[in-house]
Amino acid sequence: MSLLHDIQTAILQNNADLGPILLKLRLLAARLGSQPLAEWVKHESEGYPRGADLPEYRVIAVSYTATFFGPFGSSIQNAPISPYLIKKFGGESWARYEVRQSIAAIDELLSSSIKGGPLEINAANLIHLLQGNVYPDYACNSVTGAISRAALAELRHSVRSRVLELTIELEKSVPEASLVSLGPATTASSQNSAVATQIAQQIIYGNFTSISATGDGAQISVSVGERDVEGLVKFLVQGGVAEADARQLGQLVASEEPESKTEPFGTKARKWLVDNLKKAADGTWKVSVSVATDLMKEALLKYYGLK
Repeated sequence: MSLLHDIQTAILQNNADLGPILLKLRLLAARLGSQPLAEWVKHESEGYPRGADLPEYRVIAVSYTATFFGPFGSSIQNAPISPYLIKKFGGESWARYEVRQSIAAIDELLSSSIKGGPLEINAANLIHLLQGNVYPDYACNSVTGAISRAALAELRHSVRSRVLELTIELEKSVPEASLVSLGPATTASSQNSAVATQIAQQIIYGNFTSISATGDGAQISVSVGERDVEGLVKFLVQGGVAEADARQLGQLVASEEPESKTEPFGTKARKWLVDNLKKAADGTWKVSVSVATDLMKEALLKYYGLK
């Protein structure tokens, strides 16, 4: 069995340990010559160091409660503190928690915590930031931050889903990936390395910037300028959409405006997407359904000048 198919078989097993699966994926990334993919696997296996970019799925919300003491022995115990107040007096960084621990450490946290109970984080520094800003005439005595077990379980599932998605996309777009096995390594072509890297960035980070490569089969970086239909078409084609379909979408978006600043699809474009997503599912497009949807949104945000 090839290394790629071995990973797919293992990731589909219920309660499979992600550790050995990530090690195999790291070897596959090395054989394909994709450094960004190898680095992602390394960080998931060993933890993300300070300064390393975190994927969005590793930033989770934090809830806070606090205890306040007032005059004549009065007190307010375990009072919930709204996210608005946390952001206003503590800053955005206190409202979200960056989970930099390895997958193994997250597994340990989930298994050792009380089922269904939250996990507490150190929020002592918030006491001074909230002092006098929540309840007038009441002193903030303690603050407790908590992240839910469900959020960590969802994070772990996100990693599993991305591993499976990566192998599916590599199998579809880099046929040589299915031939990689344990044994002597062969040199990956620059084209395969570039495609593997682009797939990794799309699935892990949602980054659809085209990857430049050198040598035969090198890809050209394409950016989408505001109201640039041709740039939009090239962007979608490099992302895996058939050129004829990309041009059809380009004509539609040129004839209408987006629904909002955060929802760049107009009525025609949305209907077109619903009618054509099956082409991602049946392999007509060289991109998966989930990635295709994000790719379209990214392209239209740039086209309409919303990003």
